[in-house]
Amino acid sequence: MKLARDTWLIFERQTQLLLRNPVWVFVGVFQPVMYLLLFAPLLKPALNAPTQAAAYKIFVPGLLVLLAIFGGLFQGFGLIAELRAGIIERSRVTPISRLALLLGRSLRDVVSLLVQAVIITLLALLFDLRVFIGDLLLAYLMLALIALMTSAVSYGVALKVKSEDALAPLMNTVAQPVLLLSGILLPLTFAPGWLQGIADWNPFSWAVDGTRALFAGDLGSDKVWQGLAITAVLAALGVFWAARQFARSVR
Repeated sequence: MKLARDTWLIFERQTQLLLRNPVWVFVGVFQPVMYLLLFAPLLKPALNAPTQAAAYKIFVPGLLVLLAIFGGLFQGFGLIAELRAGIIERSRVTPISRLALLLGRSLRDVVSLLVQAVIITLLALLFDLRVFIGDLLLAYLMLALIALMTSAVSYGVALKVKSEDALAPLMNTVAQPVLLLSGILLPLTFAPGWLQGIADWNPFSWAVDGTRALFAGDLGSDKVWQGLAITAVLAALGVFWAARQFARSVR
């Protein structure tokens, strides 16, 4: 009960800070919207899709996963600013749960990501994208798990490096191969065998495949449940590791 109360307090505080400057929500969604409007129309001939709507069913799920990955991985910059301002230091003298310090922030990031995902989905509906509401909610669950994991890892790394100059290149180094080996922008169906073999070891490629299966209405696909299971395990591991970093930093 105490953990839930403390988590809610941190979540409420972090959400208030976000709402005071909501422009960051729209800044985060700006690049995916540009991909949606300017890049996606080129995909129908590239993918040999029968219709533009079919092309969007392939592209939009990958775009949402991209948003969840990149939106989470760069949340650590805000925590470094709090470290520099002494906010985390002052938390040492409070009885608040150290795990709640992480969960409250990460849940704020998950909610922000879901708001952005809804905006992109609504825009995609204008391009004849159609998806069942139950499948869409399950896809949002997978996105939430990805955002929870990536934001928690980002916070943990930020507590380790304590510098934006170190965090930025580190996150970019991780994000670039993840992007290329996930089939986010284009499916890896036609990729060489060796590239597909490497991508099979990338957990985010399973999440992308599962999300695409949901948008295609294939709820019974093994890719859906494999993607959910993998992202859930990784989210739990990411939160566990990051919580240890908070516990060590706030003693």
